[in-house]
Amino acid sequence: MSKSIIQTDRAPQAIGTYSQAVKAGTTVYISGQIPLKPDTMEMVSDDFAEQTTQVFDNLKAICEAAGGSTNDLVKMTIYLTDLSHFATVNEIMTEYFGKPYPSRAAVQISALPKGAQVEVDGIMELPE
Repeated sequence: MSKSIIQTDRAPQAIGTYSQAVKAGTTVYISGQIPLKPDTMEMVSDDFAEQTTQVFDNLKAICEAAGGSTNDLVKMTIYLTDLSHFATVNEIMTEYFGKPYPSRAAVQISALPKGAQVEVDGIMELPE
């Protein structure tokens, strides 16, 4: 099975020793995305909804760079610094996903890089 790196300028560049995504066969493993704007590498805002929208814009760009779409995501993990925002995540997700939705887990954690309030990673299965 071959392994290839997925990279796009439409999502934030990796800020550490990782890739935006790695494709192995037809499976794409997408690194956690925080609400950085790709062109400036700065946080989009302090507003939770705007941060969540930016995170899903970043995920969408990586999915497309890999040859798929957000509807090809099969598993996501959502990291929140405040689980009370989960209803907002659900609302915003409807703009990026159609049924059937991917499986997911949501966890509250104490902190995220650069003071982000939300981070999402995922696994995508490309159509054969």
